[in-house]
Amino acid sequence: MPAIKADEIAGRVGEAMGTSEWIEVDQERINQFAECTGDHQFIHVNPDMAKMTPFGTTIAHGFLTLSLIPKMSYGDAAASIAGARMGVNYGLNKLRFIAPVKNGKKVRGHFKLTGYEEKSPGQHLLTQEVTVEIEGEDKPALVAETLTLLFT
Repeated sequence: MPAIKADEIAGRVGEAMGTSEWIEVDQERINQFAECTGDHQFIHVNPDMAKMTPFGTTIAHGFLTLSLIPKMSYGDAAASIAGARMGVNYGLNKLRFIAPVKNGKKVRGHFKLTGYEEKSPGQHLLTQEVTVEIEGEDKPALVAETLTLLFT
């Protein structure tokens, strides 16, 4: 989806914006996230012990999956305002982790514009529902309502 003119974006609320490219969540990425956060729980970093769990393998941290949303939003997947100079993460309204992402799986984000507000001249708050799909799985990894503040 190409960037939307600021005076047109309010009329697009409720529309699906796009779908990101697939991103592989492999053990190296999981281990790097564990190093960054200090979360070395065996279900994430110990393949031998993880084999004994109902998942049969290591799984990504839920917050790792969440942290991939900015990467997913690049390109034409998420709503953006034409002429925006920059955007910042403004937070989340809702977040639910639905299913674990197993080591080696791919994920992608589906974006829907659910809200728009002009906070002040040149500052635009976009609310988007993001569903992170797991390749080959029935349930998504997560559903989140993200907030992005764009500056024009």
